[in-house]
Amino acid sequence: MFDIAPSEFLLVAIVALVFIGPKDLPRAMHFVGKWVGKARGVARQFRSGIDSMVREAELAELEKQWAAENERIMRQYPPQPLAAPDAPAALAAIEHQPHDPALHGDDAPVMTPQPDLRPDPAPVEVSAPKPVAAELAANEPKPVPPTSEVHP
Repeated sequence: MFDIAPSEFLLVAIVALVFIGPKDLPRAMHFVGKWVGKARGVARQFRSGIDSMVREAELAELEKQWAAENERIMRQYPPQPLAAPDAPAALAAIEHQPHDPALHGDDAPVMTPQPDLRPDPAPVEVSAPKPVAAELAANEPKPVPPTSEVHP
Protein backbone atom coordinates (compact mmCIF):
# COMPACT_ATOMS: atom_id res chain seq x y z
CA MET A 1 0.00 0.00 0.00
CA PHE A 2 2.48 2.61 1.17
CA ASP A 3 6.00 2.10 -0.04
CA ILE A 4 8.01 2.86 3.11
CA ALA A 5 11.51 1.50 3.20
CA PRO A 6 12.95 0.26 6.52
CA SER A 7 15.47 3.13 6.55
CA GLU A 8 12.66 5.69 6.21
CA PHE A 9 10.69 4.00 8.97
CA LEU A 10 13.77 4.10 11.23
CA LEU A 11 14.24 7.82 10.51
CA VAL A 12 10.58 8.55 11.44
CA ALA A 13 10.95 6.51 14.66
CA ILE A 14 14.09 8.46 15.68
CA VAL A 15 12.45 11.84 14.94
CA ALA A 16 9.34 10.79 16.94
CA LEU A 17 11.55 9.69 19.86
CA VAL A 18 13.38 13.01 19.84
CA PHE A 19 10.36 15.31 19.50
CA ILE A 20 7.76 13.36 21.53
CA GLY A 21 10.11 11.92 24.09
CA PRO A 22 10.43 8.43 25.51
CA LYS A 23 7.83 9.14 28.21
CA ASP A 24 4.93 10.06 25.86
CA LEU A 25 5.92 7.84 22.90
CA PRO A 26 3.77 4.79 23.91
CA ARG A 27 0.67 7.00 24.31
CA ALA A 28 1.33 8.63 20.91
CA MET A 29 1.78 5.20 19.26
CA HIS A 30 -1.51 4.05 20.85
CA PHE A 31 -3.25 7.17 19.49
CA VAL A 32 -1.80 6.63 16.00
CA GLY A 33 -2.79 2.94 16.13
CA LYS A 34 -6.40 3.85 16.97
CA TRP A 35 -6.60 6.26 14.05
CA VAL A 36 -5.03 3.78 11.65
CA GLY A 37 -7.59 1.16 12.77
CA LYS A 38 -10.46 3.60 12.26
CA ALA A 39 -9.11 4.54 8.81
CA ARG A 40 -8.90 0.83 7.86
CA GLY A 41 -12.48 0.29 9.07
CA VAL A 42 -13.75 3.21 7.00
CA ALA A 43 -11.82 1.94 3.96
CA ARG A 44 -13.24 -1.58 4.46
CA GLN A 45 -16.79 -0.20 4.75
CA PHE A 46 -16.28 1.97 1.65
CA ARG A 47 -14.91 -0.99 -0.31
CA SER A 48 -17.83 -3.24 0.73
CA GLY A 49 -20.30 -0.52 -0.30
CA ILE A 50 -18.65 -0.20 -3.70
CA ASP A 51 -18.63 -4.01 -4.10
CA SER A 52 -22.34 -4.24 -3.27
CA MET A 53 -23.14 -1.49 -5.79
CA VAL A 54 -21.16 -3.35 -8.47
CA ARG A 55 -23.00 -6.62 -7.63
CA GLU A 56 -26.37 -4.85 -7.86
CA ALA A 57 -25.42 -3.33 -11.22
CA GLU A 58 -24.32 -6.74 -12.52
CA LEU A 59 -27.54 -8.29 -11.23
CA ALA A 60 -29.63 -5.63 -12.98
CA GLU A 61 -27.72 -6.27 -16.21
CA LEU A 62 -28.29 -10.03 -15.90
CA GLU A 63 -32.01 -9.44 -15.27
CA LYS A 64 -32.20 -7.32 -18.45
CA GLN A 65 -30.42 -10.04 -20.44
CA TRP A 66 -32.74 -12.69 -18.99
CA ALA A 67 -35.85 -10.65 -19.86
CA ALA A 68 -34.61 -10.10 -23.44
CA GLU A 69 -33.83 -13.81 -23.87
CA ASN A 70 -37.20 -14.77 -22.39
CA GLU A 71 -38.96 -12.39 -24.79
CA ARG A 72 -37.06 -13.87 -27.75
CA ILE A 73 -38.00 -17.42 -26.73
CA MET A 74 -41.65 -16.48 -26.22
CA ARG A 75 -41.75 -14.90 -29.70
CA GLN A 76 -40.07 -17.93 -31.25
CA TYR A 77 -42.30 -20.46 -29.45
CA PRO A 78 -45.70 -18.88 -28.72
CA PRO A 79 -47.82 -20.60 -26.08
CA GLN A 80 -50.13 -23.28 -27.43
CA PRO A 81 -53.84 -23.21 -26.59
CA LEU A 82 -55.06 -25.75 -24.09
CA ALA A 83 -56.61 -28.96 -25.36
CA ALA A 84 -60.33 -28.85 -26.08
CA PRO A 85 -62.73 -30.81 -23.85
CA ASP A 86 -63.24 -33.34 -26.67
CA ALA A 87 -59.50 -34.03 -26.86
CA PRO A 88 -59.78 -37.69 -25.73
CA ALA A 89 -62.15 -38.40 -28.65
CA ALA A 90 -59.75 -36.71 -31.08
CA LEU A 91 -56.84 -38.72 -29.69
CA ALA A 92 -58.84 -41.95 -30.00
CA ALA A 93 -59.59 -41.11 -33.66
CA ILE A 94 -55.90 -40.53 -34.33
CA GLU A 95 -54.92 -43.80 -32.64
CA HIS A 96 -57.34 -45.81 -34.81
CA GLN A 97 -56.09 -44.43 -38.12
CA PRO A 98 -54.23 -46.96 -40.27
CA HIS A 99 -50.44 -46.71 -40.51
CA ASP A 100 -49.41 -44.71 -43.59
CA PRO A 101 -45.70 -45.19 -44.50
CA ALA A 102 -45.89 -42.15 -46.79
CA LEU A 103 -46.63 -39.92 -43.80
CA HIS A 104 -44.60 -41.55 -41.08
CA GLY A 105 -41.89 -43.51 -42.88
CA ASP A 106 -41.37 -47.24 -43.00
CA ASP A 107 -39.47 -47.50 -39.72
CA ALA A 108 -41.92 -45.42 -37.66
CA PRO A 109 -43.59 -47.31 -34.82
CA VAL A 110 -47.19 -48.27 -35.45
CA MET A 111 -49.61 -47.30 -32.71
CA THR A 112 -52.24 -49.96 -32.11
CA PRO A 113 -54.92 -49.77 -29.47
CA GLN A 114 -54.27 -52.05 -26.52
CA PRO A 115 -57.07 -53.94 -24.76
CA ASP A 116 -57.81 -53.05 -21.16
CA LEU A 117 -56.27 -55.96 -19.23
CA ARG A 118 -57.19 -54.75 -15.77
CA PRO A 119 -59.50 -57.15 -13.90
CA ASP A 120 -62.91 -55.96 -12.85
CA PRO A 121 -62.94 -55.02 -9.19
CA ALA A 122 -64.63 -57.65 -7.03
CA PRO A 123 -67.71 -56.45 -5.15
CA VAL A 124 -67.11 -55.82 -1.47
CA GLU A 125 -69.81 -56.83 0.99
CA VAL A 126 -70.49 -54.41 3.77
CA SER A 127 -72.21 -55.70 6.88
CA ALA A 128 -74.11 -53.58 9.35
CA PRO A 129 -72.14 -52.62 12.45
CA LYS A 130 -72.86 -54.52 15.66
CA PRO A 131 -74.34 -52.56 18.53
CA VAL A 132 -71.61 -51.46 20.90
CA ALA A 133 -73.66 -52.20 24.07
CA ALA A 134 -74.21 -55.85 23.07
CA GLU A 135 -70.51 -56.31 22.34
CA LEU A 136 -69.51 -54.81 25.70
CA ALA A 137 -72.03 -56.99 27.58
CA ALA A 138 -70.69 -60.11 25.89
CA ASN A 139 -67.12 -59.29 26.97
CA GLU A 140 -67.90 -58.48 30.66
CA PRO A 141 -66.47 -60.92 33.25
CA LYS A 142 -68.98 -63.03 35.19
CA PRO A 143 -69.26 -62.30 38.95
CA VAL A 144 -67.88 -64.99 41.28
CA PRO A 145 -70.26 -66.01 44.11
CA PRO A 146 -68.87 -65.51 47.63
CA THR A 147 -67.80 -68.56 49.58
CA SER A 148 -68.11 -69.12 53.31
CA GLU A 149 -64.80 -70.85 53.66
CA VAL A 150 -61.91 -68.82 54.98
CA HIS A 151 -58.45 -69.85 54.07
CA PRO A 152 -55.60 -69.03 56.45
